[in-house]
Amino acid sequence: MSTPSDIDALLPQTQCTRCGYAGCRPYAEAIASGLAEINQCPPGGAATIDALAALLGRPALPLNPANGTAGPELVAQIDEDICIGCTRCLPPCPVDAIIGAQRQMHTVILALCTGCELCIAPCPVDCITMVPRASLAAAPHPPGRADNRARFEANGARSIMRARERAALLEARKQEV
Repeated sequence: MSTPSDIDALLPQTQCTRCGYAGCRPYAEAIASGLAEINQCPPGGAATIDALAALLGRPALPLNPANGTAGPELVAQIDEDICIGCTRCLPPCPVDAIIGAQRQMHTVILALCTGCELCIAPCPVDCITMVPRASLAAAPHPPGRADNRARFEANGARSIMRARERAALLEARKQEV
């Protein structure tokens, strides 16, 4: 019997949510419990579907078009002349691949970008585009699954810690009143 960890290990760890789940691990858990099909991961494409089918002893299915299409590996690019430094792209990045500060230009660390596209929607000035990694002459190799997973988990832990700190601060302020 395959575990969610076995399934998660085969997923690309882009954490893009295109599968309909909040990340690769929740999708793996849904597959393991029979709630999701193995064909919902556009970044993984046919190779991931075939690997999941082999692991689970299921037939390989074509990628579900409702979840998107497979294509070249993408990375985010920020037009630094247009960026207003609003920081809205920072929180949605699941692996902390974007750096910048309030009212300062932001940039993408290509070596960390998973191409999840989650930074595009919150940008109020549309300065973020997705480009094929292969089209960038000096683009580093993509991050590995284990690195993506570790950065995603660290990002989540930091978010939880910040939320707890905010809650404690609010509670302390209430006590002062």
